[in-house]
Amino acid sequence: MTCTAYGPEPAAQSAVPVLLLHGLAGHTAEWDALAGLLGPGYRLIGYDARGHGMSDRLPEDVSRAAHVRDAVAVIEELALTRPVLIGQSLGGLTALLTAAAHPELVRALVLLEAGPRGPAPELPGKIGTWLDSWPVPFASADAAARFFGGGPAGLAWAAGLEARSDGLYPRVDRDVMVGCVAESAVRSFWREWEQVRCPTLVVRGESGAMPASEAEEMRVRRPAGTRVEVVAGAGHDVHLDRPAELHALIEEFLPPTPG
Repeated sequence: MTCTAYGPEPAAQSAVPVLLLHGLAGHTAEWDALAGLLGPGYRLIGYDARGHGMSDRLPEDVSRAAHVRDAVAVIEELALTRPVLIGQSLGGLTALLTAAAHPELVRALVLLEAGPRGPAPELPGKIGTWLDSWPVPFASADAAARFFGGGPAGLAWAAGLEARSDGLYPRVDRDVMVGCVAESAVRSFWREWEQVRCPTLVVRGESGAMPASEAEEMRVRRPAGTRVEVVAGAGHDVHLDRPAELHALIEEFLPPTPG
């Protein structure tokens, strides 16, 4: 598993640790823009999830439980004292499940376009069709960025590709990615959501994939600890489309850091 520390190591021992969890078929460098906005009171760590980026491409186990074990392993190995977990899409689900299974480890959650809704039997087919549509190899980073929709999101997705002699290739395996969503196809995670005990900020993109009804049900089921926000002009990749607006929401949601 490949971890990334953002910025210099904070001098203050009281810096709040933040663990960043990217989404399906993504990579940890997606967080660069957001990480650059958070101040020195935070210690930011990201990692490439199993089957992604510079981590093992063909892991034997891509279950939700395996992803939770990885998050816990990073927290424990780096001695992150009650970190804030910020996760997008599938990374957000990992964050949610980690907080549910290990409430003593997590200070707060920020879930971007991520929630417990399910089952979604169409999801593996949709993911497979999407990955099959990639024109691999991409001729150039510019061509890849255009394919992924352009703008900051397209550039970030293009940056996650692997350069070979004949073009750019994904760092993920199609069948592994389909396997990563297999559980969401057959079940929901509402029971786990109700086990979360920490404050949670749920963020939807105005034109993202998360239904307003899902976010509202999350608030209804945990009214005391849940805040729901919508970022105008953002799609599913809220952290890439509108990092400054997202930063403002996170800064308002989290308690002030010492110093």
